Amino acid sequence: LYSFIIHNKDTFFNNATRSRIVHHILQRVKYEEGKNKIGLNRLLSNGSYEAAFPLHEGSYRSKNSIRTHGAENHRHLLYECWASWGVWYKYQPLDLVRRYFGEKIGLYFAWLGWYTGMLFPAAFIGLFVFLYGVTTLNHCQVSKEVCQATDIIMCPICDKYCPFMRLSDSCVYAKVTHLFDNGATVFFAVFMAVWATVFLEFWKRRRAVIAYDWDLIDWEEEEEEIRPQFEAKYSKKERMNPISGKPEPYQAFADKCSRLIVSASGIFFMICVVIAAVFGIVIYRVVTVSTFAAFKWALIRNNSQVATTGTAVCINFCIIMLLNVLYEKVALFLTNLEQPRTESEWENSFTLKMFLFQFVNLNSSTFYIAFFLGRFTGHPGAYLRLINRWRLEECHPSGCLIDLCMQMGIIMVLKQTWNNFMELGYPLIQNWWTRRKLRQEYGTQRKTSFPQWEKDYNLQPMNAYGLFDEYLEMIGFTTIFVAAFPLAPLLALLNNIIEIRLDAYKFVTQWRRPLASRAKDIGIWYGILEGIGILSVITNAFVIAVTSDFIPRLVYAYKYGPCAGQGEAGQKCMVGYVNASLSVFLVSDFENRSEPTSNGSEFSGSPLKYCRYRDYRDPPHSPVPYGYTLQFWHVLAARLAFIIVFEHLVFCIKHLISYLIPDLPKDLRDRMRREKYLIQEMMYEAELERLQKERKERKKNGKSYHNEWP
Repeated sequence: LYSFIIHNKDTFFNNATRSRIVHHILQRVKYEEGKNKIGLNRLLSNGSYEAAFPLHEGSYRSKNSIRTHGAENHRHLLYECWASWGVWYKYQPLDLVRRYFGEKIGLYFAWLGWYTGMLFPAAFIGLFVFLYGVTTLNHCQVSKEVCQATDIIMCPICDKYCPFMRLSDSCVYAKVTHLFDNGATVFFAVFMAVWATVFLEFWKRRRAVIAYDWDLIDWEEEEEEIRPQFEAKYSKKERMNPISGKPEPYQAFADKCSRLIVSASGIFFMICVVIAAVFGIVIYRVVTVSTFAAFKWALIRNNSQVATTGTAVCINFCIIMLLNVLYEKVALFLTNLEQPRTESEWENSFTLKMFLFQFVNLNSSTFYIAFFLGRFTGHPGAYLRLINRWRLEECHPSGCLIDLCMQMGIIMVLKQTWNNFMELGYPLIQNWWTRRKLRQEYGTQRKTSFPQWEKDYNLQPMNAYGLFDEYLEMIGFTTIFVAAFPLAPLLALLNNIIEIRLDAYKFVTQWRRPLASRAKDIGIWYGILEGIGILSVITNAFVIAVTSDFIPRLVYAYKYGPCAGQGEAGQKCMVGYVNASLSVFLVSDFENRSEPTSNGSEFSGSPLKYCRYRDYRDPPHSPVPYGYTLQFWHVLAARLAFIIVFEHLVFCIKHLISYLIPDLPKDLRDRMRREKYLIQEMMYEAELERLQKERKERKKNGKSYHNEWP
């Protein structure tokens, strides 16, 4: 106690720290004679107690205004200054959050606030790219040519029931594609890759400041207690702990390896389940495009491909939600099967599995649309088929990017809406139902006189996986496919602004008070964010090179267009691009099962002889009919070159930024050095004072020594 200046012992520790101290004691109290009869957790697991939780500090509401009468307690103050929807534009009171909920939850909200603030420039640039597409729409030569191509007849996009169509019918989709796929897209992809690195580097600096202010710089996690499950499983085999010198349960290496192999096999199997679900969605798409093409409603019949994509995305979202429930149970089973030694090992293992499952589940269909849709379809007269039956789906005549935009837009909106409902709507309904039952059982007057522990018991407990769901919800599409959907950062920003107050409201009003715990950083999630940053560079390089038409347009402008050899690539150089990107097919070369029911006489009064399709192939009467042209190989080489150059350039910029930005701000480093200097000075002065005092006492007692130090 002599190391601290304590004016009042009752208020020296905040309530979060006091709760942690009490919980630490309760975890180590022996409640019965026996080797393992220790701790509150065992009493909870065997059903002796229903729940154990810290109490909230009274009600979060007050009859009196906080401005005139002040806050009645910290919970009331948090509600008025943080969890209320009316303060959405204000900074978060992080010190108060930390004092009430502990450092771990305080760091989550600090990270969420920092992430939200960093999204402002990304959202602004993304909106600028979109508005740039809007303003240049009327000057885009490619969309102009598509809209004016009334004499170009496209081949059917499915077997039999899909009709021939004019290229000009896809005018709207060509214009929408230009909004997302324009000259600023590459710049935006590079910007977002750099932004992800800057975000993480500056978060490290921000975390260091918070850790210093919250006295976490020198804090190290103490030796964790062994999980009761691990102790019960391996209690017969013990070895000496090298730190404490006490015997503890020990898991043999062979047993650990076998469990990890079984766990990895389970993960691989669940990933195969995801791939099977995606395969089912692919079959649905190739089957229903023909069904919608023969639909009796003209609106659906004329937009069969968009209807197919829209319904497939909605079905995919339902499958994602159902599989998430299954994944949670499987991840829990596999993590328990591994028998992690400590709680932090268990949490890291479970987090990694759930993130991997949910990432694959959420993004597998998006990866299919981005990189496989329309890539391996063959050509009219020689289509590649699934199980030699279903013809693989083709891209829309205006390109594949519109499908990717629809996939991302619908999934993002539906996912955010569903998550927000489950976070707030579900607990609200549960708490309302509990209050209703209490009113019926005890009446309104009796209910208001409940002690605080009973009021809190009727609230919802925090989920068993801590902050896992909160972090997972924030990590999504923001950078992975941002080149295809520049509005993703804006949607993420709007979602985060809502999410901060939603989480705050939930923690303060709808959940029992969670047990406070200390932490120095956001744990394994930092590594996950770094991994996503690296993956986003690769995916965006492939989206620009493979999914969008950026590279084919560039190759045409410099090599085949009106400006070939002049080193220019403006809109005037794109004249004739649409015609050059379409190949010619002889209608009589259709396979029997692919031949459309209509002969195309509605376009010119006589049966069509030729139709066009998206590819770079020779005409039917050339020496090698439907062989790849030289332009195809130029485009392919340019795509590969772009991917290599883009990735190396962006990774170099990322590493350079990482190197240039120090982990600690200069003022914080100076403050830490100043603090260390003052501590040394105080220790020196205290030691000097002690020595001088001893010297005076010796002189007083008549004792003196020669050659004494002063």
